[in-house]
Amino acid sequence: MSQLPLRAQVASVLGRTAATLSRMTGRGDGSVIGGRVGLVLEPDLLRKLAQDRKLVLVSATNGKTTTTRLITSALDELGEVATNAFGANMPAGHVSALSQSKRAPYGVLEVDEKYLPEVLDTTGAGVVCLMNLSRDQMDRAAEIWLLAQKWRRALTGRAAHVIANCDDPLVTWAATTAAEVTWVAAGQRWKEDSWCCPECGGPLDRKDSDWACRECTFHRPEPHWVLDDDAVIDPRGQRLRLDIQLPGLANRANAAMALAVVEVFGLPAERALPRLSEVRSVAGRYTTVEREGRQARLLLAKNPAGWLEAFDVADPALPIILSVNAQGPDGRDTSWLWDVDYRILGGRPVYVTGERRLDLALRLDVAGVPFQLTGGFNEALAAQPPGKVDVIANYTAFQQIRAEFGRAV
Repeated sequence: MSQLPLRAQVASVLGRTAATLSRMTGRGDGSVIGGRVGLVLEPDLLRKLAQDRKLVLVSATNGKTTTTRLITSALDELGEVATNAFGANMPAGHVSALSQSKRAPYGVLEVDEKYLPEVLDTTGAGVVCLMNLSRDQMDRAAEIWLLAQKWRRALTGRAAHVIANCDDPLVTWAATTAAEVTWVAAGQRWKEDSWCCPECGGPLDRKDSDWACRECTFHRPEPHWVLDDDAVIDPRGQRLRLDIQLPGLANRANAAMALAVVEVFGLPAERALPRLSEVRSVAGRYTTVEREGRQARLLLAKNPAGWLEAFDVADPALPIILSVNAQGPDGRDTSWLWDVDYRILGGRPVYVTGERRLDLALRLDVAGVPFQLTGGFNEALAAQPPGKVDVIANYTAFQQIRAEFGRAV
């Protein structure tokens, strides 16, 4: 990397110092405050830190953090990688990540969907990974068709190489303006936000993974990479088994996207796969924590699509604890709970907690799912017999539970 201008160097150093103090005082992991300090001192710091690096931006409604971690793990094979490992996915978090690894030739940055156009414009990243779009925090985020439109405009005329999930019509529509696209058939379990054509508004005909508009020419492109159950088929027709530790179909989809990304960097999938298999937990997701003989596996679900994937991973033979908050990072509106089909939980012990436990309790009652209401997570965990239990929580509820166990990673 080229030498930073003096002002940017000072801003970067002071930002790292603020981040270190935040960690030492127990206020947080420093992944946001360090960037905020740096940007106050040098508003153009992100652009300067991004210069001369090979960057990939990862954006989606669900799976950003996990896919970022998988790509980072694979690219470690080539050299040092700067990344926002704990999900600080706005410009302050990007500044902090690049400052912490100032000599890293590679960067893998998770990017909030709303901020992707801005971050792409600022960093000039050469690779962009787009995975899915679905309803999320409607009280603070744009309607997803508007997000797709912003992505589409941001990619128009840029030289960036886009890796996009062609099974998601909104992602496909956004990516079609890019100069170069690698299409990945990574699947789309949640389809409730993509029954209409984003090009003309007509109905989409969907059969298995294929889709096409009934009223215009917009259709699913031919994929270069294909997720096929527990394997991925690469552009040369080679079938590669996805022997990864992270559970569920969604994580195999994340791994397929990661393999397509790292091949753009010149790393063959055969070399990347062993790296992917080393990832067992991502910022606390899928971690098992233990207390008094009870082993609780932590699953994060922030929106209807995320809950659908969490149900896929949860063990139907185990009791389950559900925790929902509605703080700022979650979105204040909990009406999305009514889009989740909780009937799949029937027949297993269900415990409900969190700041908005009454909202969730009403939803479960209407769904006909018996449950036990508890005052807090510790009470819910103490109610379990010794053994395993699954925990599904939305964002701030998940972080509160992590804090109970020293922010297990």
